[in-house]
Amino acid sequence: MSYTSSEMMTVAAARAVSNDDICFVGIGLPSAACNLARLTHAPRVTLIYESGTLETRPGVLPLSIGDPELCETALTTVAVPEMFRYWLQGGRITLGFLGGAQVDRFGNLNSTVIGDYAKPKVRLPGSGGATEIATSCGKTFIIMRHNPRSLVAQVDFVTSMGHGRSGVERQALGVKTQGPALLVTDLCIMTPDAATNEFVVASIHPGVTRERIQENTGWPVRFAQTVTETAAPTNVELQALRELNDRTARAHGVAASD
Repeated sequence: MSYTSSEMMTVAAARAVSNDDICFVGIGLPSAACNLARLTHAPRVTLIYESGTLETRPGVLPLSIGDPELCETALTTVAVPEMFRYWLQGGRITLGFLGGAQVDRFGNLNSTVIGDYAKPKVRLPGSGGATEIATSCGKTFIIMRHNPRSLVAQVDFVTSMGHGRSGVERQALGVKTQGPALLVTDLCIMTPDAATNEFVVASIHPGVTRERIQENTGWPVRFAQTVTETAAPTNVELQALRELNDRTARAHGVAASD
């Protein structure tokens, strides 16, 4: 089966989620990846959304954290303060899956403003719970579309801390969780360098060149000593993803998209 770059990205991100994960899920691309994992190789993964839904198993992708699909398919729903104080800040969630408008080479995310904070070019939705997810989950995965506007040398505003502006601030501030462990885009997969915490390319998706990755990245990209080629999506993965997208489109009354 042929596939799109967006499908490749979603499948690659889904593969990183395991059955043992207790995952705090962001809306949009993170939700698609986590639910694809649940529908394929990780049926026992525990998905948690910010609205307080525990072990939710949505049949369609939610439009927001307030989508009734989440509550209707959850094992139980708790109050938002309990979700954050007991579950998240209590260290009970192993993985946070996030996206944003901008990410830099140290995994800092911006979902607040584009441009100067006082006079922004674009004002974005803001943090929601992403700030707490980025610091309190055992580790975080990031999924983003790959272009120079999104993968930038320095984010305009640090909404959610990765490893800090220079890669050392997270540890210096005493944050005990691992932080960004994976960045998946529609061109490649990046992982942090063990010494510097800078994201380096570990795997390149089929048909993508190193030159294309560099052209679409806002900092001088480093490549791992051994770079692999990402395995193409299987028919099982593509069928599950496309059926999920089709159900979502029908439920929300819009044209299906990848």
